[in-house]
Amino acid sequence: MRPALAFALAATLAFSLTARPAAALDDIVIAMPNFTFTSTPNLVAEELGLWAKYGLHAKIVQIQGVGATNAVIAGSADFVQAGGSTLTRAAARGQRLLAIANTAERNIVMITMRKEVAEAAGFDAKAPLEKRAAVLRGKSFGVGAINANPHAYLLAVASRAGIGPDGLRVTALEGNAMWAAFQSKQIDGMSNSPPWPLKPVVDGASVVIASGPDGDPPNAINFAYNVILAKPETCEKRQHICVAMGRVMKEAIAYMPSNPAEVVALLGKKFSNLEPKLIAAAYDEILKSTPKVPVVTKQALENADDFNVEAGMMKADAKLKSYDGLFTDEYVK
Repeated sequence: MRPALAFALAATLAFSLTARPAAALDDIVIAMPNFTFTSTPNLVAEELGLWAKYGLHAKIVQIQGVGATNAVIAGSADFVQAGGSTLTRAAARGQRLLAIANTAERNIVMITMRKEVAEAAGFDAKAPLEKRAAVLRGKSFGVGAINANPHAYLLAVASRAGIGPDGLRVTALEGNAMWAAFQSKQIDGMSNSPPWPLKPVVDGASVVIASGPDGDPPNAINFAYNVILAKPETCEKRQHICVAMGRVMKEAIAYMPSNPAEVVALLGKKFSNLEPKLIAAAYDEILKSTPKVPVVTKQALENADDFNVEAGMMKADAKLKSYDGLFTDEYVK
């Protein structure tokens, strides 16, 4: 072959290889009720490039409350990250979704109270939960949203001391507004996920009354706190995106406990208004609730339902008789 012709063929081949488009990523929309430290696996996935690694281009949108789940039901989002009881309540209404992963296996909520108020009520940090919960009576609390998990957690813990909803004063407040209300003494304490209730603890102004990550109450362990839900037909017709989602979450979850300094630094970039000491303390709570493998179990879903019954958010006879078909471990094996 003549040198000129060989060069021309090589150049043509090189052009065809470089000009060939990269494999297209699948666009997916993930709905979130809010952006908190519960979103840590998503942030890790973004930082490590895991979405693209598994063929996804993820758009994460915030839609308040149950609207996030309704977006999946309506087809405007592919996935939602929500509580297990959201899944079971939807199923009870005939709107069946499929849980494919669970990134938090404990109830990531804690109740904290102003130190002087708790001490005046006889608080003993070493007492059983029923005794610790007694100091809640008649006090005022900020929660993330009425009838959402932080509110349910407060009611469930209070019920351990025989305190009903009328024995508490509750106000829905966004995180920064909650801190402001605490500083101005409009509320005595907070019931929410990290970092919000932890700030006054880190500052020495509050004590921890109850902590889901530490196992209060017992049915807060093996809990479907942050499950990834999709329509069953999504995983039938676009199985590859459910496979990819499971792999992304599995790899992100595995990274978190072995790389705490890197994840804390990442959270510091995403939540730049928070103090480093608070971020580190909040991440410790997240790690307590992070499973080794993000698998969904029947027990986790049932515990989420029992928790809502205990909180008075659901009647006992409204619990599903079976959780079959509502979860799978296929995508996180």
